[in-house]
Amino acid sequence: MNVKRILNEEELNTAFEIRKEIFVEEQGVPLEDEFDQFDNLDGLCKHILVYYNEQPVGTGRIRFVDGVGKLERICILKDFRKLGLGKIIIKELEAIAIEREASQVKLHGQTHAEGFYTNLGYYTDSDIFMEDGIPHVLMRKDLSSN
Repeated sequence: MNVKRILNEEELNTAFEIRKEIFVEEQGVPLEDEFDQFDNLDGLCKHILVYYNEQPVGTGRIRFVDGVGKLERICILKDFRKLGLGKIIIKELEAIAIEREASQVKLHGQTHAEGFYTNLGYYTDSDIFMEDGIPHVLMRKDLSSN
């Protein structure tokens, strides 16, 4: 298992294929809602890939909103879940936030994954809301103790 920060279009397209399989095909998110103006290599977002046996199987990104790192598009291919890869993605995105001197990160977590994020030090900071037809909660984590 290893994680790589995306540096070129080929790697970014690999991340897009993973996201399309999970969010669009598996979870029914409309294709036009899954991809946005931050899906490029212009520096507004940092994208990562996680590998299992040298195969790219998961991805995530972080963008910065008012000095807070916002973790987004975190996903792992179905056959590779429960292997600890999600934690690797989160830790790498948090490392990027720390490098950018963000004192806090936040995310919109699907409610079924709320316990996963809680175990990584996140706390729920909202009521349940719907995003692309899927229930979510806003979760935050203070990075100053890392």
